[in-house]
Amino acid sequence: MSKLFLAGEVFHGAGTLSELKNINGKKAFIVIGGSSVKKNGALDRALAYLKEANIETAIFEGVEEDPSAETCFKGAEAFRDFQPDWIIGLGGCSAIDAAKMMWVFYEYPDADFDAMTKPFGVPTLRKKAKFVAIPTTSGTGTEMTGLAVITDRNKGVKYPIVSYELTPDIAIVDGELCASMPQNVTANTGLDALTHCVEAYVSNIDDNYADALCKGGLELVFNNLKTAVAEPDNLVARQNMHDASCMGGFAFTNVWLGIVHSLSHQVGALFGVPHGCSNAIFLPNVIRYNAKVSNRFPDLARVIGKETAEDLAQAIEALRLDINNIGSIKAFGVSQEDWDKNLDYMAANALADPCTGFNPRKTTVEDLKAIYQACYNGEVVNF
Repeated sequence: MSKLFLAGEVFHGAGTLSELKNINGKKAFIVIGGSSVKKNGALDRALAYLKEANIETAIFEGVEEDPSAETCFKGAEAFRDFQPDWIIGLGGCSAIDAAKMMWVFYEYPDADFDAMTKPFGVPTLRKKAKFVAIPTTSGTGTEMTGLAVITDRNKGVKYPIVSYELTPDIAIVDGELCASMPQNVTANTGLDALTHCVEAYVSNIDDNYADALCKGGLELVFNNLKTAVAEPDNLVARQNMHDASCMGGFAFTNVWLGIVHSLSHQVGALFGVPHGCSNAIFLPNVIRYNAKVSNRFPDLARVIGKETAEDLAQAIEALRLDINNIGSIKAFGVSQEDWDKNLDYMAANALADPCTGFNPRKTTVEDLKAIYQACYNGEVVNF
């Protein structure tokens, strides 16, 4: 027997932010990142809908990219002062992931962060509050997942906190909220959604529902990402990309991911490479690496009118180029000296990453180092 995990309620389509006026409660704490949700009006609209629902609100702002455990502790302290019964993550992945962990520490002030870096280490939630996720970027699918990625800056490591307790109670997937995304963010987040669809499809967990979502999400990305980048105000493309992101999140929260994410978590933490950008650098070579043991890549290739795993890898490289994303870590500006100095550390951490356990090909530190080296230089993996 299998069980599907997803947000308790999912509202999708332009204008669905208005569903906030229908929630029942007394107090809501909204967690945001920088100023984008203020500038594009999303925060004001959310506050107006909550006021209509007679819900008192407070705001925690300033969540950084790649949020730290320290930020989560600070947010939880503010929650304890305000005592919300709803927590709302509004913004990109960083704001929503930070809000998830603030939620944990709000309900469990003495929880051990290190213990929760082990899979399914989060204690039972919803003793004090429920959670709403409202993404304003189209990539991570965090509105559907039992996952939060938190960075330990002292160690230079990103930790994926994995627990179905973190799956939101309500997800609002409103493409109108993405219209102000800059082109580079649209590109990076869209490539992240693409990676979720590919990795979830070839995960070592078989699931017919996840498979259908992966194929559907992949098709939406290839049909809409270039338009969303080139035409920011095209709300059809925006909603389609937002749906693709949600579908990828729905898929991978049930079957999980692979070593593309394990590799990316390290370069993001150490060198600040945007997550979708690094995913798109690693993905084609990881497809080549995993195709040695998995026969599932041609299924995905046929979704976009191709035939083989190599066709799929090359199509992703072409899409990456079409939306002006780089093809190597070196092109991001990471020096050879810094790369070589950290290579063993990154490979060891990537091997220990929870995503590695779901990769279709059993890997080693040496294999991960070889993939890292090839992707640093923009070379093709053939082993």
